[in-house]
Amino acid sequence: MTVQVVLVHGIRTSATMWRAQLEHLEARGVAARAIDLPGHGTRIAEVFTLDSALDAIDAAVRDAADRGPVLLVGHSLGGLICTEYAGAPTPPPVAGFVATSCTAIPRGLGLRLYRTLAAGFNALPGRGRWLTERVLRATLPVETRADFGAGGYAYLAQDTALRSLSVLDLVAALRRIRVPLWFVNGQWDQLRLHERLFLRLAPHAELVVVPRATHLVTAMRPEAFNAALDLAVAVVADTADNGRGPTC
Repeated sequence: MTVQVVLVHGIRTSATMWRAQLEHLEARGVAARAIDLPGHGTRIAEVFTLDSALDAIDAAVRDAADRGPVLLVGHSLGGLICTEYAGAPTPPPVAGFVATSCTAIPRGLGLRLYRTLAAGFNALPGRGRWLTERVLRATLPVETRADFGAGGYAYLAQDTALRSLSVLDLVAALRRIRVPLWFVNGQWDQLRLHERLFLRLAPHAELVVVPRATHLVTAMRPEAFNAALDLAVAVVADTADNGRGPTC
């Protein structure tokens, strides 16, 4: 039974943001699946709720777990929800977790400011897509530039998804996670806000900071991120081979 990788995207984007990772893992013979959350990508017509997002992650994880130990990888919104999922009181069948660009507690003034900025962005002509595309052209390499928006942008789900994050109890979830855990952040990622707190809550976790990368670290520095992904796959495989499995 080989490691199965399940990838969960961030806010507004979709499974297409993981194209570089899927290509890399396929070339290495590692089974991987990137899912769309409700209200995003192929499921854009659906209503986003926190419960439906958790259900989507759980369905993908349990399906993959039938074939091998699961490495769960989440980015931003997906990473925060995956943290809640991986740290549930009854541990799900996750053998390792890579939490990407999500070391922040989404509450209070910070979350309100983020929602206000997102609403202002959506109020621009064309919901600000022209500005998004300009930023992506300026910051991402040509080979990954189209991936973020290739599945469409989840404008309607954005505020609902952000608002739902306030009920997450990430402090309790992080304390319960016992499987191998990595926090992967870009050097200039705004969600490094509570990075040290996350490390205190999960002292067995490893922190990987990718130099010269922003919040979109998976697309800005795909080779560096893929190297961290390779490490996580190897650790999960070794843990499974030695029969240790998750500790609860």
